Amino acid sequence: MKVKWVKEIAGKEEVVARAKRIIGEWGLTMPEEVVLAMDSGLGDFYQTGEIEFWVANETKNGYCGKFLFLFPKQTCPAHHHKKKHETFYLVKGRVRMNAGREKFEMVPGDCYAMSPGVVHTFTAVDGPVLILEVSKPCEPKDSIFIDKRIGRI
Repeated sequence: MKVKWVKEIAGKEEVVARAKRIIGEWGLTMPEEVVLAMDSGLGDFYQTGEIEFWVANETKNGYCGKFLFLFPKQTCPAHHHKKKHETFYLVKGRVRMNAGREKFEMVPGDCYAMSPGVVHTFTAVDGPVLILEVSKPCEPKDSIFIDKRIGRI
């Protein structure tokens, strides 16, 4: 499985190794096939970015699964999807979620379903965060970011 439409950060190996050390301390192991480290082109990974460990992106069968890792205070920028429906399950840490007009904090064990078209963003509150995302497949140009400097991914 290759992902050609996402631009990754310089220094990916270092930040992924750092994330894996933290995840290993939690007693977990991440998939190795597709690992993406992104800052959405804004150039400040530790403020706006995330690491994605993909389990599957089964476009023919209609599903995707991946783990999203955020360092402390790191944010996934506000965006929505035209097609993709997502369900987020918080595995570790605390995350501040903004979904449409809703603002709330998620703790381990919380689950939240995100419909297509709902603008959302999430931030690691005070430590690293690991989220399991189960969704429709990831497709090029389906992530539409509010910050126009980012463009579509």
